[in-house]
Amino acid sequence: MQKLDTDPIAEAGAPQDTGESLVDIGAAHRDSNLEEILDELDRELVGLKPVKAYVRRVASLLLVARLREKVGLTSERPTLHMSFTGQPGTGKTTVAMRMAKILHHLGYLRRGHLVVATRDDLVGQYVGHTAPKTKETLKKAMGGVLFIDEAYYLYRSENERDYGQEAIEMLLTAMENQREDLVVILAGYQDRMANFFQHNPGFRSRLAHHISFPDYTLEELTTIAELMLRQQNYALDAESRQALVEYLALRMKQPQFANARSVRNAIDRIKLRQASRLVSEGGCVAKEQLLRIAASDIRQSRVFQGGSHAEPEGMHDGGAQNIRSEEA
Repeated sequence: MQKLDTDPIAEAGAPQDTGESLVDIGAAHRDSNLEEILDELDRELVGLKPVKAYVRRVASLLLVARLREKVGLTSERPTLHMSFTGQPGTGKTTVAMRMAKILHHLGYLRRGHLVVATRDDLVGQYVGHTAPKTKETLKKAMGGVLFIDEAYYLYRSENERDYGQEAIEMLLTAMENQREDLVVILAGYQDRMANFFQHNPGFRSRLAHHISFPDYTLEELTTIAELMLRQQNYALDAESRQALVEYLALRMKQPQFANARSVRNAIDRIKLRQASRLVSEGGCVAKEQLLRIAASDIRQSRVFQGGSHAEPEGMHDGGAQNIRSEEA
């Protein structure tokens, strides 16, 4: 286990000289600033109560493990590799970032950074290409958390000559031999991850924590949308808020809906329509008009006309906005 330069847990939780080995868990918890990190997670993510509760339990486990070490109750280092399952846009990457921060804060990781990787970062396209790619990704992640999104794409059962198996074997070795300096989180759709683990049991045996991320409810998605708009200095009135609720209710039923990610993409298109409306109207406008999202900015979406085109999810992943294919 990594040691911190200054250890508030050791100081606050040290046994008091009272004839008994008493450990002040409350003081250790306060001085660890864990609550601040957990509160930050609460502020960042709407809903996800089961996920947040599990993260708190893991944080408590790690805190108590540190206190046990301080009083000489030696035990094995807790297994920290995890799997996050759920639909896109449910906060898995954000929770992974907070988990890395918690692990660093409690001395389990020396750096506490997050490296996000996919198959493309690990698997090569020809003989001899996979090993250096995987080694480089592992090197970047050492001292922190390696978050592998859509991990099941590493394994392609239909192709016996696929190089993904080489990356899998290297990951399994690192998860076992370098577990003191690396935490791996595998993420993806629940059903596909279950199939992936079935064909690669070595991963399942190395993962101690399986966290399922539920889809957001309509109320939660509405709250997320309002928060995003507020952060960007836009405002809804009663009419446009009702239009947004109706939009989300319809969009949730369409294919490839990606929870908060789809909400973010929808807001980009709402802003696009607001800007087009203001320019078309011309003239002088008050500041309030620049803030205001009108109901028409939302109701122009093809979703209200029964459009079934999925929205382009690449708009926030470095890809250009695909105006032609969006569900305008």
